[in-house]
Amino acid sequence: MLKFNKSVKSLAVIAAVSALALTGCGRADTGSSSNGTSAAAGFPQDSEIGVALPQKTSENWVLAESLFNDGLKTAGFKGNVQFANGGVSEQQNQISSMITKGAKVIIVGAIDGAQLGTQLKQAKDAGATIIAYDRLLLNTDNVDYYVAYDNYKVGQLQGQALLDGMKAKKPTGPYNVELFAGSPDDANAKVFFDGAMNVLQPKIDDGTLKVVSGQKSFEQAVTQGWKAENAQKRMDTLLTGNYTSKALDGVLSPNDTLARAILTSVKAAGKPTPIVTGQDSEVESVKSIMAGEQYSTINKDTRALVAHAIQMVKDLQAGKKPEVNDDKSYNNGNKVVPAFLLVPHIVTKANAAKEYANDPTLSALTK
Repeated sequence: MLKFNKSVKSLAVIAAVSALALTGCGRADTGSSSNGTSAAAGFPQDSEIGVALPQKTSENWVLAESLFNDGLKTAGFKGNVQFANGGVSEQQNQISSMITKGAKVIIVGAIDGAQLGTQLKQAKDAGATIIAYDRLLLNTDNVDYYVAYDNYKVGQLQGQALLDGMKAKKPTGPYNVELFAGSPDDANAKVFFDGAMNVLQPKIDDGTLKVVSGQKSFEQAVTQGWKAENAQKRMDTLLTGNYTSKALDGVLSPNDTLARAILTSVKAAGKPTPIVTGQDSEVESVKSIMAGEQYSTINKDTRALVAHAIQMVKDLQAGKKPEVNDDKSYNNGNKVVPAFLLVPHIVTKANAAKEYANDPTLSALTK
């Protein structure tokens, strides 16, 4: 089971703020890899670097593909970037192929972080360093580093945005809300949900928030495969079963794709637009925010995340220990994985222009 130590989150966030310049200034790790040996002694600059990405379920994954291809090539590496649109078995086969080709580092954005144990052991036995990218690899000793945005903080920001948005629209509660979570096979999904519930549960307990459907647990809120059609179908059912005469004030949505599906369902039902959260700063959701529909998203600049992952590879190639700024929070069930966490930012219509000022695509949408 994924264990998450919430007591160190404020320290991790503070450290990550100072580290957001891509090369960072976090605390150095212990220098030990998962098999007890010292950090990599270096390898040729033109070595094969594997990047195993999940299915193309959101814009940020598609962008990551091109960024890894370009960034690894510019750094002099032979990048091997693969998407596993066919599912877990395809990703397992892709990682095995990377091992066969002699990849010195394998960066893994897992479809299911608990289903790659055999391949990760093979990779470590072959001398590769494993970096978990965006999603933690679970129940294995064979992962060396984790690079991601602070995903618990993402959830906290989403929960607070839901409260802030509803209060701005209706100053006093109680508020009727529904809760959505991501796919249960994504290790991040429960971290997002737990972060949000850290903010929302006290308000549920004191009666400020009412989950009219009664579906309050992660297991009840999940959206298999992060698929928009699954979220829309569930929202249709929730509206029909609980909101024929009640008003829906807000919906916790874990990402932008699901947020738009939820809003589509609400619109089709002829209901007023509730406050709906999101994540990933997808183009269509930024447009929706600027139009006053979706309330919020999260700015997690994929360019910064990929850049730091590549910096880790460059450090390993040079025989250096990659920098981390959190070595306590992310227990994958077998070990605490040294992590470098970047800082996420909440985005609403009020601050979108500022948040996206350095993004040529998204800044154009905020004018």
